Amino acid sequence: MSTASTQLPEGRYGRSADERADRKLKAIGAVLGAALLVLIGWFAYHYVAGNRISVEIYTFDTSANSVKVHLRGDKDAGVKGYCTVRSQSEDGAEVGRADFRFDADTTDIDEVFTLKTTSRGTTAELLGCHAN
Repeated sequence: MSTASTQLPEGRYGRSADERADRKLKAIGAVLGAALLVLIGWFAYHYVAGNRISVEIYTFDTSANSVKVHLRGDKDAGVKGYCTVRSQSEDGAEVGRADFRFDADTTDIDEVFTLKTTSRGTTAELLGCHAN
């Protein structure tokens, strides 16, 4: 006794519904993949090109009610911006935070700022710099 085949004769009835669905899913996947690559590229460009201020803490000196912070770095000409610096006490509590602004006409930053604190700070931490 032979068993009957459950497959359709090849080429007789055109494409199956599964093949059409697979083709649509591949097209949708390609479009979504391309959109994701464009989005990642856009974020990468703005991350690299958007950071127009590059500053670091060169030195800092603590006292009872303040921390003197020496900032060095550079920025693009014509860009106004600011950097946020904070200080913490020995137990990790934040004792001071301030924004230090930079003029648009300078490109090299080499300045000493005084950060007022509520008690003795043991650190000076640069939280970030932003262009206005």
